[in-house]
Amino acid sequence: MTPQLQQAIRMLQMSGTDIASFVAEEVERNPVLELENPDRETAAAPVEKATPEIDNVGAAEDAFDTGKENLYEGAEAAPALMGGGGEVNWSGTGAGGSSGGEGFDFEDRLIGEETLRDHMLAQIAVVPATEQARVLARLLVDELDGAGYLRTDLCALSDRLGANRALVDDAVAILQSCEPTGVGARDLAECLALQLKEQNRYDPAMEALLAHLDDLAAVRFEKLQEACGVDQDDLNEMIAEIRALDPRPGAVFGGGVAQTVIPDVFVKQNNLGGWSVEVNSDALPKVLLDTRYAAELNEEGETEAMSFLAECKQNATWLIRSLDQRAQTILKVSSEIVKTQALFFHEGVSGLKPMTLKMVADEIGMHESTVSRVTSNKYMATERGLFELKFFFTQAISSTDGGDSHSSAAVQLLIKTLIENEDSKKTLSDDKIVKMLTSDGVNIARRTVAKYREGMNIPSSVQRRRLKAAALGR
Repeated sequence: MTPQLQQAIRMLQMSGTDIASFVAEEVERNPVLELENPDRETAAAPVEKATPEIDNVGAAEDAFDTGKENLYEGAEAAPALMGGGGEVNWSGTGAGGSSGGEGFDFEDRLIGEETLRDHMLAQIAVVPATEQARVLARLLVDELDGAGYLRTDLCALSDRLGANRALVDDAVAILQSCEPTGVGARDLAECLALQLKEQNRYDPAMEALLAHLDDLAAVRFEKLQEACGVDQDDLNEMIAEIRALDPRPGAVFGGGVAQTVIPDVFVKQNNLGGWSVEVNSDALPKVLLDTRYAAELNEEGETEAMSFLAECKQNATWLIRSLDQRAQTILKVSSEIVKTQALFFHEGVSGLKPMTLKMVADEIGMHESTVSRVTSNKYMATERGLFELKFFFTQAISSTDGGDSHSSAAVQLLIKTLIENEDSKKTLSDDKIVKMLTSDGVNIARRTVAKYREGMNIPSSVQRRRLKAAALGR
């Protein structure tokens, strides 16, 4: 793999902000390149436009000196992935991610500073909860401020995503179950309460103290004693405990979570009721080839200058083609995502269909690792909000009639709904739930139902029956 090809692969994984910085550095090093300034006056000497218009997905493949098999890392470029029958062996990659290898720098990973976002996402991935709740929890991570607080209007978020408020509350609970304790709180009182609950120190007196934080700030101790029902000594101990807590639990992480996100693609509804996908041209660096400077070097005629000019022009040409190929690939992958997840744009989270990296890769004729790179650090602006491309990938559960598969998130939600609506005198066993789901076309095993139920912290049918009987006083 040539250094230029390695550079093209790295560019594919870069975010819009990173690619802009990278191109600016290349322009600084290469004297025949310059960034286009839309406000500048037209130069007297001709300047070639270095960013072609995006009018034909995949057309830039022909412009590369290397073949398509190298650009897309397909079977021809990776004989080790080929089986004896000429088919690609996916066993080394897995359904949800890339196969590793090139592009992964272990030393960079070691010295990289972990952000609150990275820390939270790693925990959410293993939290026992429904897939839909985890999807929303990942979205809420991006709403956290630098101190770890969740300041978003949850009602507005629920309406925008088409998710019921109970599901949003489940997502908030997932956030608040993660470390550091206190992250995901809506205000200071809730943040402190979460930490006190973890220490088993959240009693009615503490609850009353947190409800009167204004009085604590104003040093109105007599009013606090009355509200909490304690004497001065107990109040002093409680205040000492409060002061030992962390009011900004998210601030311990470097880098924070607040960052500028520039959408790479826009999704808009068209006149036919479908969805149009457009690459954000403003996020694409527009590079110009300064032919005037090149002509001046040619006139000098020195061997060293000519060699330098040839190298600069070669590097500039490769950068131009790599930028165009990157845009074409992002558009191609995004279009397939929108095509598969069209129901999401109409209905919200409940409309998400099962989709994996391999499914998208097979549909558009690319390698799975290429799709993984494209969907990393890329964002899609929609009428429902701004989403990372990886948001749209969910696991699948097969159908009993051979039809479309069901999203695991949707199946877990079905199980939860069935249990919530069960007769208090006749709780549903896991076997009964399997029969009900099977009749609805969901091919699922009893152990899978039990796993999902336990993951949602729902007791067994026997335990639920006893709890309901106790609640009714019998």
